[in-house]
Amino acid sequence: MLIAIQGEPGSFSHEAALLAEPQATLLPCALSADVFETLAGKAADAAVIPIENSLAGSVVEHYDLLLAHQVGVESEWLVRIRHNLIGMPGTELSRIRRAYSHPVALAQCRRFFAEHPEIAASAGYDTAGSVKQLMELGDPSVAGIASARAAQHYGGAILLSDIEDNPENYTRFFLVRRRGEVRPAPQPNKVSLAFTVENRPGSLVEALQVFAGLGTNLTRIESRPVPGRPWEYVFYADYQLDRPDAADRALEMLPRHCSMVRELGRYRAA
Repeated sequence: MLIAIQGEPGSFSHEAALLAEPQATLLPCALSADVFETLAGKAADAAVIPIENSLAGSVVEHYDLLLAHQVGVESEWLVRIRHNLIGMPGTELSRIRRAYSHPVALAQCRRFFAEHPEIAASAGYDTAGSVKQLMELGDPSVAGIASARAAQHYGGAILLSDIEDNPENYTRFFLVRRRGEVRPAPQPNKVSLAFTVENRPGSLVEALQVFAGLGTNLTRIESRPVPGRPWEYVFYADYQLDRPDAADRALEMLPRHCSMVRELGRYRAA
């Protein structure tokens, strides 16, 4: 199975892909849009994308891309995010003067940088990519912040482990396939969907009352602007099912209050 991911091998998306399909072959892509184009063009069987971090919040671009492409969510996976300071083999911590990583990873390691003012933080395009880059540079004063898998993949040395500020750091990932090829989940108990409401008083409340009336548990809701239509929004919602028919009933009832409804996926909660 060929799975497209955004970023380099050794990234947290790499870890999530192997959780979903342990024997998968990865197809790394530079940009998130490339991941979806690769999947749409049938160069990959599936894609694994981060959708939400417990500290940094939603990856809003990926919600937009889910709606823009004919894809569906097959399953979700949680990855514990452990950041490690990785340098050249034989390098000591005292020699490090600059650490590269993705901006979100750097922001999650503020305490480390406060405790090591001699090390400057520099933004890169990817966590694993920062380790790949430092190994190519061969500079013993440069480090990367990434997963232990990245250190193993590129031959780097872990100088410090678990340098993230908060240990309750998890990222939720979706395994996505082309619509029509999504494998039904056994006993799905969670749904992701997108909807828009009419621009009139109470329309959003009426839509949300559908979930309450069905006894479902709305676990999150996110709004995103509609491109080219100022002050209009798409709402993305996740809800948990307490009975199997609730998802079908929601799809029947929501169009009474919404101008657009699209189910993005029906799956087992991670």
